[in-house]
Order: sequence, then structure tokens, then C-alpha cells
Amino acid sequence: MSSTPSHTRMSAAQVVLMLSLLMGIQPVTTDLYLPALPGLTQDLAATMAQAQLTLTALLLAFGASQLVWGPVSDRFGRKPVLLAGMLAYLLASVGSALSSSMETLIVWRTLQGVAMGAGVMGARAVVRDLYAPLQGATVMSKALSGLGVIACLSAPVGGALTSLWGWHAALMTLAVFGACTLVLIALRFEETLVQKNPHALQWKRMLGTWWQILRTPQFVAFSALSMASYGGLFTYLAASSFVYIRVLGFSATQYGLTMFLNSFVYLLGTFACRRLVARFGVRRSVAIAGVFSLVGGSSMALLALAGVVAGWAIMLPMCFFIFAHGIHQPCGQSGAVGPFPQAAGAASAMNGFLMMVAAFFTGRWLGVHMDGTVLPLTLSICFWSVLLALSAWTLVHRYGRV
Repeated sequence: MSSTPSHTRMSAAQVVLMLSLLMGIQPVTTDLYLPALPGLTQDLAATMAQAQLTLTALLLAFGASQLVWGPVSDRFGRKPVLLAGMLAYLLASVGSALSSSMETLIVWRTLQGVAMGAGVMGARAVVRDLYAPLQGATVMSKALSGLGVIACLSAPVGGALTSLWGWHAALMTLAVFGACTLVLIALRFEETLVQKNPHALQWKRMLGTWWQILRTPQFVAFSALSMASYGGLFTYLAASSFVYIRVLGFSATQYGLTMFLNSFVYLLGTFACRRLVARFGVRRSVAIAGVFSLVGGSSMALLALAGVVAGWAIMLPMCFFIFAHGIHQPCGQSGAVGPFPQAAGAASAMNGFLMMVAAFFTGRWLGVHMDGTVLPLTLSICFWSVLLALSAWTLVHRYGRV
């Protein structure tokens, strides 16, 4: 376990646990919800486009809110932002579970996304507060291993809760997770920002900071990597429940177990990330992972175009893609924030915002093009895998100096 700097009394294990919970709030909010999505859509007499909006609105709010949370955390510190975000998340989760219409659910899910932005942005900023970029990639991979464990449990638990007690129970579980994280942050988290920036919220300085971030080649390279990787993952999150359950005839429980397999493979990817980074460095590790991404995305699309409509034809290629995702995300997120030790919150926010922009437009495209076949899912993942490999082999190879 990596040691923590002297300016915090939190142990390395405590830091990784809190980071895992804060970053794990994202798969909990999406993966646990997915098995309930088809039944929820039917119960609320909603269209597929409206159902997709419960995910895309959540993620757009998640991305946009980080642009505010980042500078706020640079100004006032990480802990106030984390506490405010987790409290809002708890309230929004209860509201989502009690929703009686799709319109109300979309509103609560949007607020949930805003709150989620505080937790995930804060976690990324904490890593930069405490660690140099190369060590930060290792610590980030440990936190994302914890996220992988949470993701492994989320979909099966969501499937079981939906089968036993319906979608309301699955959504109420999010409130329990938010409450536990809130209590832990309130009692155990110590502020990691040594020097607050009193000018962080001045709009001219904010614009100047964002412009500096966006024109930094290392940020662009690693953000392109994380955007493409998350775009492929979100495609799977947004479309897989409909494909597996409605097209391939899986039950909610079977779908949950399928998601467990993907999450477990992702967990293996985060373990591999630490070994690869230690041996080859970040750039070569990302290049190796790009091969896995391209093999997964292209084989999935080729099988679908050849008329192979079966669960294994999606699950097996997705394992290649998701394994690489476990390498790309720790490297991409820590690499994007690395050049900005004095503006870690703003850089983390911009990186997160760009990932959610990719997710939003993917979700909108899927909402229009889902046609009762596997093709929209498979072709979209193939598209992102090509962009991902190109980003790893060109931009990161040239500018990814970590």
C-alpha cells in the first residue's frame, strides 16, 4: 500500500477506502439501476427515449456540475464539497425511489447527477492533492479496484432486489449507500487541500484556468483517452439491459450476473494496470490496453454484422473492452489532472465534464437508434474502441509525459 504524505493523518488504507466509495457512487447509481430499467419503463408507461433520459440527464448533470464543484473545492476545500454532495445525493436517492412518474424520476435523477459530481470530482482532486502523477496512477488504480468490487455487487444486487420487491427497492438502496458514505466522510475524512485558492471562483480567473487546462497537450491526450473509454462503457450501460432482457430474453437476475462478470473483468484490469505501469510506464501500458480495446470492439461488431445474435457474442468481446477500461481510466484520470497541482479541482472537473459529454451524446444517439436488434449497441462500442486505440497510440504516446 502506498504511503500518504505527511500533511494528512489519514492512513493509505483510509484514503483508498474513501476514494473507492466516492468513485464507486457512479457505478452504484448506474449499474444497480440498470436491471430495474425495463420494468420501471413499463410501470411508468414511458417510452424508451424517456428511459434513456434517466441516464443521460443524470450523466449530463454529473458532468456539468463538476465545472462548478471543481473551483468551489479549490476555494473552500474538498471536505465541505464532499459533505454537501453526499447530503444532496441522499435526498435525491430517496426522491427517486418514491417517484410516481417518469418526469419526476428524471428530475430526481438529474439532482442525483449533480450530487454525484461532487463525490467523483472530489476524489480525483484528493489524489492530486496527496500524490505526484505517477504514484497517483497507482493509487487511482487501487481506488478503482474498490470501485470494481462495488460494481461487481451492484448489478446482481439490483437484479435481485428488482425481482423480489420491484424497482423502488433497488433505487432506495442508493440512499443507503449515500448515507453510509456521508457518515464516513463526516467522521473520518481530513481536508487534503493545503492551500485554498481565494480567487478560484472569480469568473475571469475560472475562464483563464479552464483555457489553460484545455490547451495543455497532456490534458487533451489523457482526456481523449478517458472520454473514448467511458463512451464505450456508457454505450454498454445504456443499451445492454434492453438488449439482454428484451432482445436475448435474459431475466433481470441473469442480466445482473452478466454485469457481475463484466465488473469482475474490470477489476482484473485495475490489478493489471498497477503491474503494467510499474513495469512499462503509463504510455506503454495504455498502448497495450488499446490492443484489447480494439479487439473487443471490432470483434463484437463483426459478429453482429455476421448475424450472430447470442449472449456470448456480446459478453466475450466486452470482456476485452472492459479489461482495457480498467487500465485506461486510472491512467487517463490521473494523467489529465497531473499537470495542475494548484488547480486539481478544476482540471478534474473538466476531465469529468468531457467524459459526460461523450456519454450524453451517446445516450441521445442510442435513444433514437435502438431498434430491437443488437446492432446499435455493438456498432457504437466498435466506434469508441477505434477512437480509444487511436488516442492511446497517437496522442498519449506523444504527449503523455507522466
